[in-house]
Amino acid sequence: MNPNTEKLRKKYMDNPPEGMTSEDIRRMGEDDLLDMDYFLNEDDPFGDGFGEEGFYIF
Repeated sequence: MNPNTEKLRKKYMDNPPEGMTSEDIRRMGEDDLLDMDYFLNEDDPFGDGFGEEGFYIF
């Protein structure tokens, strides 16, 4: 396994997301773990830059 994936696994096993247990994280495949991390940490599309400058349609 990738060392970075093992770091993620340890991170989520120490502090599992709501609705999951450490055992759930331990049993996850590498792809599932990476997908979960992506979705838990994806940026808000309406974050900092929304509405500051640009073209507006009303």
